Amino acid sequence: MSKDKQENLGQDRLSILVIEDNEYMLDVFANALKRMGFTRMFKAKTGKEAVEYLRSTTKSFAASEQVDIVISDLIMSPISGQLVLQWLRDDKASPNRFMPFIMISGAADRVNVEAARDRGVSEFMAKPFSVENVYKVLQRLIDNPRQFITTQTYFGPDRRRSSKAGPPMGTERRKPDESHGTVVYSKDRIEKPKAPSDVWFFKLPNYLKQKMGSNAARQPFVLPFDVLESAESALKREAEGFIDWAKKYLDRLSAQVADAKQRAGERTSNFEEINLIAHELRGQGGTFGYPLITVFAKSLYDVTKPPCPHDDAMLEIVKAHIDTMRAVIR
Repeated sequence: MSKDKQENLGQDRLSILVIEDNEYMLDVFANALKRMGFTRMFKAKTGKEAVEYLRSTTKSFAASEQVDIVISDLIMSPISGQLVLQWLRDDKASPNRFMPFIMISGAADRVNVEAARDRGVSEFMAKPFSVENVYKVLQRLIDNPRQFITTQTYFGPDRRRSSKAGPPMGTERRKPDESHGTVVYSKDRIEKPKAPSDVWFFKLPNYLKQKMGSNAARQPFVLPFDVLESAESALKREAEGFIDWAKKYLDRLSAQVADAKQRAGERTSNFEEINLIAHELRGQGGTFGYPLITVFAKSLYDVTKPPCPHDDAMLEIVKAHIDTMRAVIR
């Protein structure tokens, strides 16, 4: 078998929508996917743009190519990744309520992960990311997709990957089999069960495998090591662009500090922007070989969370973080 055939296992037939409000990171992530053979790509810079594109792929419009997988940043304004996910799972205008959805974020705190799971996310991936991380998540989606379930309060992939996993002994309400639920074999029938204890299990074919072709259905999705190694090396080479990007974000932080010092009173907007920029830096440093940027940006993100003080002493703490990060990339 030739190298080209080994690399192309049908992943080039899958369409992926990537949503990221940071244009630099949007291009970096899309390039990483393309190097793994996922060449059918659609990019959206805002949640609003993503929803509009997804809406255009429905049967009633059919103006755009169907999307098979959504990969979205979590923290975006005004429409966040959580809101895009909620629309996809719940809205009647959604092109496919069963569509795999991967959430990515530097704020992979437990509260954000659990909130995404409760909205019906398929996978949650933390930033900074590596090619290997992205590959393993996509591999799970393709080879072992989560079964969808619906109750009176939830619709989405089963939030437990294994039937063996569960709460402490004596508190498990779920039965080891599916005898307590209704098995559904069509995704056209999505209704809320009548009783609070009722649950529906959707037994659906593996759509991603089907679209990838007959060969994909007969074997696991495994990319050659040299393909992943080459993609990882290319990601590291993009560090030069990261330095320029990071310097611009540090300049924005300095501008917020300077502006806040000129204000005698209300500084809320300054600290909100500082916290948002820190979140962006937190998620990117480790991806490009600057783990200390991630460490110090996370520290800045944590200390500027509400209800942090908005006084001059806190501004000096912010400035110290900025100076330290400048020294790292100098």
